[in-house]
Amino acid sequence: MANGIEQGLTEQEISRYWEDGFLVFDDILTAEEVEELRLACEQPQITALRSQKDYETKTVHSLGITALHPAFLKLAKHPAIVAKLIPLLGADIELQHSKLATKPPTKGVGIFAWHQDYAFYPHTNTDLLSVMVMLDDATPENGCMRMVKGSHRLGQLNHLSDGRFAAECQESRYWERPANPNDIVLITPKTGGISIHHTLTLHGSDANASGKPRRGIVFSYRASDAYQLADTLFDDTGLTICGSNKGIVRCAAGVVTLPYRGGNTPYGSAWNQVGGFAWEKNGENA
Repeated sequence: MANGIEQGLTEQEISRYWEDGFLVFDDILTAEEVEELRLACEQPQITALRSQKDYETKTVHSLGITALHPAFLKLAKHPAIVAKLIPLLGADIELQHSKLATKPPTKGVGIFAWHQDYAFYPHTNTDLLSVMVMLDDATPENGCMRMVKGSHRLGQLNHLSDGRFAAECQESRYWERPANPNDIVLITPKTGGISIHHTLTLHGSDANASGKPRRGIVFSYRASDAYQLADTLFDDTGLTICGSNKGIVRCAAGVVTLPYRGGNTPYGSAWNQVGGFAWEKNGENA
């Protein structure tokens, strides 16, 4: 199953993660594993998650895929990946969500705005990270991710516009006018490689100019004592990756801005702390 690279992280790699907010590794998966995943991506239960129009015109995030195909479930627990998670998140790790991220082959489309993952799904602490497994080489031409080195140490930045969640960071100075231009880093793992980034690391991506799709499988992982405060609970949210959930919640995040989206569940299905009767009465008094 693995490519023989199941070592964890060196002390230098751990230090670099906490200094920069990300790491990149090539040669994590074998060619056979990559091909198995590519085939899984074309199964009807996965392609049904996107429309053809969306596939042709924007970056598509097909969510909850570990619950839909065993190849993705196997990948989420891949020993070569898990070995690199434990030094960063501890021995008890859960999945927060999974997705297939596809840059469309149409030239010039597929921009994804700068953002911090944490702003979408805040937790009681920030021991969360995302792993992107590349099914194609990530290059500047096909819209690889860009990250702001050290931005995870800024804390949660503003993602609200006119009081509503904007799905993009509003503090553009961090990437448009960085103190050091070298702090904007292109993230370019090869096919079968991975990137790892902290939940607060600012990142985004340009349009795909290659004329070919750019596919990556993304897993957001969390320490099991990080309790989700808002946004969506997917079918695979809370899946145990290693260790166990010991019924402990660690509150270390400080003041958290929740992603307000309006509607009947303005903070998503995770914000489930009001009973049905109370919700009805609260609405009458609003």
